Amino acid sequence: MLALLLSVGLVTAGVTVATRRAFDELNRQHTDALVEQFQREYDRRGHEVLNRVQGIAEAEPTVRMAIDLSRPNADISVYVNDARGVAQSHQLDFLDFVGTDGSIISSAEWSARFGYKMEWVTQKEDWATRGSFLMKLDTQDGPAVALMAVAAVRVGDKDLYVVGGERLGKEFLASLVLPENMRALLYLNLDPAFQPPNLIDSTGPVVEAERFEPIIERERTHPGSLTEKINWTFDAASAEIFHSIPKLGRQNELLAVLLIGNSQRTVVTLQRHILWLAIGVAAIGILFGLFLSWWAAARVTLPVRRLAAGAREVSDGNWNTRVAVRGNDEIGQLAQSFNRMTQELVDQRERLIQAERVAAWREVARRLAHELKNPLFPLQTTVENLQRASTQNPDQFEEVFRESTGILLAEIENLKTIVGRFSDFAKMPQPELGPVDLNDIVRNVVKLFEAQFSAVGRPPITPELHLGENLPTIQADTTLLHRAIENLILNAMDAMPAGGILMMRTTQNDGNVDFEISDTGVGLTREEADRIFTPYYTTKQHGTGLGLAIVQAIVADHSGRISVESEMGVGTAFHVELPIKPPHPQATPVVVEEVHEKKVEV
Repeated sequence: MLALLLSVGLVTAGVTVATRRAFDELNRQHTDALVEQFQREYDRRGHEVLNRVQGIAEAEPTVRMAIDLSRPNADISVYVNDARGVAQSHQLDFLDFVGTDGSIISSAEWSARFGYKMEWVTQKEDWATRGSFLMKLDTQDGPAVALMAVAAVRVGDKDLYVVGGERLGKEFLASLVLPENMRALLYLNLDPAFQPPNLIDSTGPVVEAERFEPIIERERTHPGSLTEKINWTFDAASAEIFHSIPKLGRQNELLAVLLIGNSQRTVVTLQRHILWLAIGVAAIGILFGLFLSWWAAARVTLPVRRLAAGAREVSDGNWNTRVAVRGNDEIGQLAQSFNRMTQELVDQRERLIQAERVAAWREVARRLAHELKNPLFPLQTTVENLQRASTQNPDQFEEVFRESTGILLAEIENLKTIVGRFSDFAKMPQPELGPVDLNDIVRNVVKLFEAQFSAVGRPPITPELHLGENLPTIQADTTLLHRAIENLILNAMDAMPAGGILMMRTTQNDGNVDFEISDTGVGLTREEADRIFTPYYTTKQHGTGLGLAIVQAIVADHSGRISVESEMGVGTAFHVELPIKPPHPQATPVVVEEVHEKKVEV
């Protein structure tokens, strides 16, 4: 999708840039063509004005006027109104007859200027080869810019000048053929400062002419071809690009500025169409990409989700889980490997269980042999003594019998105690849950051991209780928790033969109630800490190794956790986490049940 968007974006940018360049080139060509057309029309009208002025100068009435005016004391008032009629007949907007001293004899555009001087006409210049030129004239209606020409009629040593021209204004612009989306404006530089009415088009003054003031001012300061963009509204399509061409007079003064405007509406509209087309293509591509991505992701993620579900089932203990994923691709190969792995795990579990069973029976046999060997030896010796006494000393048999029966009963009681301990571990009952205050159980257990903590003849043990306030009530079996804490206290007392401090703490943490018991005893090695909860494992000379195993079984039956931290020479701490509401009762481990059954048989 990113590649698609990038491709569409690059294509759109390329097309937009190419379109903009093409339109800019087209506008440049149109502008050049319009400037060329303006120049041709300007030259054509200049030739027409020149021809008309020369025609007037060569006409018989003009020659007679020149001859008449060359006489001494000639009456020039006779010709004061001739210019207007001649101008109309030759289609000229301006026409003046000027005497050899520069005085106006007759003026078509302003008859009241009779007798005024037009001294620039009398300057030394070859008017015959000068051609037409642009000029600012004062008229009865105000100043104007005209395309002028001068012709001279010489009689003797005197000249009669014919000055005629055509107004440069909206009629001139109306004669231009403009391409679509283009317009031509003309600013007549008639005043010292910018005047909006002086900016005209083919219909008259231009609307919002003041927007062109910066362009005109730059032309007035530094005449030359300029390009300026004007945004008429916030819509980019309303913008126009104007090219300005200055028109200079006979003495290179700025008299007019031709402005050729190119509307940007067409190119902006086309660019918008390209943009919307690109957006449409991108949207369709994105939708298609989303669908394709969803389809491809579904093909990939569905088998992965099945694998994840299978992995969760395996982690929950269902090692017989199989994943039904077909195919020879990587996911299929992964599923096959997963199925092989679960099968191998099942096989390894069976082998491990069998090995654990064998190891458990071996350990049971070893412990039973160790525990039963001591009482069996006195039993054997006592029975042998009875046999010898019955055959060798019949007279003393009664006395030997009384002593032997006492020994036999004591050792049999010892055997019953040993068998009872193993039976107690094998017969761990399921917990009967009810509301329990852990602080109360801790206090009650500590009271049972107060006498032993300060017993005569052994170093004292100082109990410290740090019981949390507002500890929530948990669902647990009071009897089993009481037994577990008793075993932990007994274990701590055995670890402190020289006395010490026994600390117990209760706290609440994330839906659990934590119980910690620590001593300042001899501590455990790393290996001993790792095996401390193993049934029948003990570090004491006189012990069955079942106390902490029973504690772990009770905690597990309450869905809790127990851990140990120890350091040699510093002490040992047991941490017990009990949930406030156990999810469900935990089953007693299979190996323990089997041991229980075998012990009953024994």
